[in-house]
Amino acid sequence: MKHVFLTTATAALLAVGSYASAQDLKMSHVRPQDATIDVELRAFSAAVAEATGGDVNVEIFPASALGDYTTVQERVSVGAIDMATQPAATAADRRMQISSFPYLAGNWGQARTVYGPGGVVRDVMAELYAEQDITMLAAYPVYFGGIALNVDNANAGSVDPNGIKVRVPGIKSFQLTGEALGYIPSPIPFSEAFTAVQTGVVDGVIGSGAEGYYASFRDVTKTYIPANTHFEVWYMIISNESFAGLSDEDQTALMEQAAAFEATRWEVAETDQGRNEQKLVDELGATVVALSEDELAAMAAKVRTDVWPVVLEDVGADWGQSILDKIAAAGN
Repeated sequence: MKHVFLTTATAALLAVGSYASAQDLKMSHVRPQDATIDVELRAFSAAVAEATGGDVNVEIFPASALGDYTTVQERVSVGAIDMATQPAATAADRRMQISSFPYLAGNWGQARTVYGPGGVVRDVMAELYAEQDITMLAAYPVYFGGIALNVDNANAGSVDPNGIKVRVPGIKSFQLTGEALGYIPSPIPFSEAFTAVQTGVVDGVIGSGAEGYYASFRDVTKTYIPANTHFEVWYMIISNESFAGLSDEDQTALMEQAAAFEATRWEVAETDQGRNEQKLVDELGATVVALSEDELAAMAAKVRTDVWPVVLEDVGADWGQSILDKIAAAGN
């Protein structure tokens, strides 16, 4: 009987030990449930669970349920939240503005060179996250940014002042870009942006792209201008504390699945952008303004002349210029 008891107790302890080794990781993102990123992250979670034999469970929290992305990044840094896939929060480090530097890439090929594996900005962002006790697992290309308005803009391809007031993120590069393109920028938190457009406090939004406007501003978007204002890329990040809590095997599996997640996204992101632009037309009846190559070139030139020097001073002129020089040397 004693032998049976010991055997049972040992089995119970082994079961507890196995249970304790399983890791539940909370992952935050900014889009509503069932948005593209939500669907893709749930597929990633399933892949991680399979690759780790159920040792790691990534629980997805959409729609900023764990807090605004700035707050989430701070909480990931101290280990209060495990993971997130979201824009970089520049409040933590102004140098992170390099990720959303306006008109840094002109097309998808250039974007992949800059932000993809081995890209200059991607590597720099990994270093900046590391300084905050955060490991960057993957980059997530989203779209080229544009301008969504709840009004018409008869001169959408012009950079002359137009009197249209737009919400911009509280990031200097976006504020200055809006102004350079002829708009009146108004920094408003994302959580208040929809109401601001709906109530006429502002006439539209700069800082997102077709996917973001469809997901979060669909009822207040009458005009979409694909001005390629910036290349939107989010980052999959994990707290160093949470990452260190995984076994070596599970760490490797998580990194491999993150790499696969990123590789898949690069293959579909450009098509996804076009699909979302068409959804604005087909489902919302919005007008998507076709800009000529000359108009896009004029916008890029104006922003590079007016905005780049100011943002470089904000991030550190020598540091920022060294990044731009590396990008230029890489052929962009």
